[in-house]
Amino acid sequence: MDLRSLFTICLISFFSFASFSQDNSPYSRYGIGDLVPNTNIINRGMGGISAAYSDQLSINFNNPASYSSFKAYLEENSKKVSSGRVLFDIGINVDSRTLREGNSPQKFTASNALFSYVQVGIPIKNNWGMSFGLRPISRVSYKIARNELIFDPITNMPIDSAFTEFSGNGGSYLASIGTGFAIKNFSFGGTFGYLFGNKEYSTKRAFINDTIAYNNSNHSTQSSFGNIYFSGGAQYKIKVSNANSLTLGVYGNLKNTLNGSQDVIRETFIRSSESGDFRLDSVYEQKDIKGEVIYPSGLGLGFVYEKSQTLQNGGWLIGVDYIQNKWSDFRFFGSSDNVQDSWELRIGTQVKPKPGSNYWSNVAYRAGFNFGDDYINVQQPLSTMGLTLGFGLPLANYNKLSPGQFSVINVAMEYNKRGNDDNLLKENLFRLSVGLSLSDLWFVKRKYN
Repeated sequence: MDLRSLFTICLISFFSFASFSQDNSPYSRYGIGDLVPNTNIINRGMGGISAAYSDQLSINFNNPASYSSFKAYLEENSKKVSSGRVLFDIGINVDSRTLREGNSPQKFTASNALFSYVQVGIPIKNNWGMSFGLRPISRVSYKIARNELIFDPITNMPIDSAFTEFSGNGGSYLASIGTGFAIKNFSFGGTFGYLFGNKEYSTKRAFINDTIAYNNSNHSTQSSFGNIYFSGGAQYKIKVSNANSLTLGVYGNLKNTLNGSQDVIRETFIRSSESGDFRLDSVYEQKDIKGEVIYPSGLGLGFVYEKSQTLQNGGWLIGVDYIQNKWSDFRFFGSSDNVQDSWELRIGTQVKPKPGSNYWSNVAYRAGFNFGDDYINVQQPLSTMGLTLGFGLPLANYNKLSPGQFSVINVAMEYNKRGNDDNLLKENLFRLSVGLSLSDLWFVKRKYN
């Protein structure tokens, strides 16, 4: 089976797998939702560093300047012959999220499996490459139930009981195509895409009364949005010695205005344990309300200091990134919501041992950590902290018809904490990310004897 067949099979399988997920994150109610990891699984294993990272066998879609490294060589009669090594990268996330209110011993845990990204990288010529793909930006998924007493505002005596259910669904995605090219030690790149998504949230309330019959109520708002998106990046590589180099990197995007449409529904309904909820009467309904979603600007910068791996010696790298996003500019159909400017510091490393016959000497080992302030702010700012561990596990190539194939399973494990005892909810998240990175020489000129 060649890379082209694997591309089709993996794409269908991973999109199908991504549809089976359950989650409950109350913080996803705010802003554009819970932000999903925005880096390749290779980078996640290193704390998320990506501004200055580039590799001819992986796709760093955070900084399109890295696409200039898409190149490969074949040796024929002791001469280097240029060829095109096409990359195909796809990944999934498996999350386990635990929520706790302050110091309360009670906790809630939910798990889900989600599609992470699919990307294709193609070298156009040496020092010039392109990539296209699809990846999620955010996710909205929560359901909270509350039982409460209704008090008389004059006597302050309880008069009724009520059951309220808060729920939300949706998310946003980016379909993009980008290119990067290098001029000597400088690399530049840009990404052009379409950022789109939807957000639906509702509040359903039912009064519990033995003598008076009340109709259940539903307040629902359904929004969709989308528009053109552009980001860019640059990298500069400094040769320190024959084996060592220092790369500086920066990437970012300007503030984007997304066109939106919103439906507002106020209705009564009846609930059936067998068939679900059915509308009883429409109290108020207004559809196709035009509006805008302001997606904020962002900036990431960092460096990577690297010792290249050779047949005689192992290699390593260490990198640092600083990320900031101006979420105070965010607007959702005119509402600023509970968001704030965010920042994050990411530090990571990768070690590649001296290649040998032992399998584990050919594995890439990665580790990192990050910390900062989340963009959600409900009464108190949310601090964040994460630890990461990753591996690059090469696969043997059994396809004799395509000896240029090279495949790696990349694994990243992340432990993230969001919030503390001062917040309404604190969240612990363990994420296992698995990616399959395939590459093959597609543009080799065949010779016949």
